[in-house]
Amino acid sequence: MRIWKRVLLLMLVVIAATAGYYGYSFYEFAQNIQEPNVITPAPPDGGAATKAAEIPQWDGKERVNILLMGVDRRGVKNNGLPRSDSMMLVSVDPLTKRYDLFSILRDTYVDIPGNGSSRINSAIVDGGPELAMKTVSQFTGLPVDRYVITDFEGFKALIDAVGGVELDVEKNMYYHDPTDKGVYDIHLKKGLQQLDGNKALQYVRFRHDATSDYTRTERQRKLLAAIANQMKNGTTLIQLPSILKEVTPYVQTNIGSMDMLKLSSLGLSLNTQSPGNYQLPPMGMFRESNKAGAVLIPDVDQVQTFIQEKLQPPTTEAMQPVEQKQSSTPN
Repeated sequence: MRIWKRVLLLMLVVIAATAGYYGYSFYEFAQNIQEPNVITPAPPDGGAATKAAEIPQWDGKERVNILLMGVDRRGVKNNGLPRSDSMMLVSVDPLTKRYDLFSILRDTYVDIPGNGSSRINSAIVDGGPELAMKTVSQFTGLPVDRYVITDFEGFKALIDAVGGVELDVEKNMYYHDPTDKGVYDIHLKKGLQQLDGNKALQYVRFRHDATSDYTRTERQRKLLAAIANQMKNGTTLIQLPSILKEVTPYVQTNIGSMDMLKLSSLGLSLNTQSPGNYQLPPMGMFRESNKAGAVLIPDVDQVQTFIQEKLQPPTTEAMQPVEQKQSSTPN
């Protein structure tokens, strides 16, 4: 009996130590990524860059909208702000355990508050992530006050840290990037395969399709959904402390530690098999123009109506299995 008591005590100590280690790793990560890791503009007074401004704490019950931005810092000098290479809005409903992904085409021509009209990906250059959020909020009609930013190296580090991601590459993809001496060349072959960080970055950057950025944003949503699904894997969760350590230098956010903890907990229960995947502006809701280079001028009212329709919870009938619907149909 004494032996079993000792074994039980040892197990409790190990569990407590493990929980403490995971908790500390997460807390340290949450604190560090609120530093200006990716975008470090010098403030007007010439002092040191500061942490992101605090935002009201999320109650964990209301829908939350988070702007994800991938930036390309190549060639940026003197603490300049890079354009966002990709923009994606994630809308999470904690009640239905559903999330929706809205890719925003970077050539979308919109009003940037206080800066006139321009491509939406230039908002971050004009006023940092705060202006980018305000611009996206005005465009989509959704309240957006939380963001996450990473760059090419951060994206690669995340994929490598989770052990790569399995994905079906739909076709051969080849492209020579004249910058950086070929570091970001694209060489992918068609087929189901395990992509490491470098290959995954190639997959989401390729845009030499007949439909250019439309297909590229579709691939970005496809990969993000695959990563979200993999993050729920037991082996990946065990590796969480090392994953967080790897990506910390490449991630920046204004999401507070407590909100991050709530979102992480919610993430484990989200339906990652069939998220809503949409492009903004959708086909038919914009016109092409050359007024500022090749840009897309959206019908903002139509776009906002489209978003609201997609965010409506599915009806009870729509959620029924096909065979159940058929059996309930009168003869």
